[in-house]
Amino acid sequence: MPGPKDLDPSSSPRALLGAELRHARERKGLSQESLGLKLFVSGTFVGQLEAGTRRLRPDMAPLVDEVLGTNGFFERNCEAANKSRYPEHFAEAAEAEATATEIREYAPLLIPGLVQTPEYARAVNRAYAPTAPEETIDEWVEGRMARTRLLHNPTTPLLWVVLDEAALRRETGGRAVMAQALRHVAGLARRSRVIVQVLPFSAGAHMAMEGSLKLMDFDDAPPLVYFEGVRVGRLEDDPAIVAQLKLTFELLAASALSPQKSLALIEAMAQDYDHEEHL
Repeated sequence: MPGPKDLDPSSSPRALLGAELRHARERKGLSQESLGLKLFVSGTFVGQLEAGTRRLRPDMAPLVDEVLGTNGFFERNCEAANKSRYPEHFAEAAEAEATATEIREYAPLLIPGLVQTPEYARAVNRAYAPTAPEETIDEWVEGRMARTRLLHNPTTPLLWVVLDEAALRRETGGRAVMAQALRHVAGLARRSRVIVQVLPFSAGAHMAMEGSLKLMDFDDAPPLVYFEGVRVGRLEDDPAIVAQLKLTFELLAASALSPQKSLALIEAMAQDYDHEEHL
């Protein structure tokens, strides 16, 4: 029987690698759990590899080939499957959100990437890298805007964002950029494409004061949660941690303003930024 063909990097390498992993596992008569035991990972992680929501690490690929008898296929193709336009610490999360059916995000300090405008994204990336060449900033902004195309689909994924009031009041890129950014968020909410709530300062202390979180659900893979800090990020699939952070998000939403009151506040702040810009 001929072995699998090497992947075409112009296709969807992660999905193809996952499909080949599933076929190779089934040919060996292994369950996801039993393969996970041989690879020293969970069966859930194997399922996520097969679904294309997690990356096959280069250090794991040779062991996969050894266990499944695939003659170096996964080691050869791991690099192609892991190529990404996103920073290393965020690449896996960005690619996972592209296949998610539901995304719930708490943003304490800035407007989330999926609902940013190009001008806002440029200001954020320039702040991250004040000495980077303009061509690099252009590339980063293009990558961020590519993520926003998820919202071109009128219904999927469901996106629910809780914005901390601090994210609205931090003047990023100047008043005109902030006014445009807030009008963009408000427009998505008015078109019922995104659920947006604002967590006001008056809500006081809460469970997520230490950082941001992004929860992702999928049709054919277990849920994931992504944590991000300064130039670091972690994708987590432990069911207990995911369940705890789902509760955290629900409590944040319960403490936030209603979607209607949030929309009114966002639009009022956009007007204030516009007014101040022209004083």
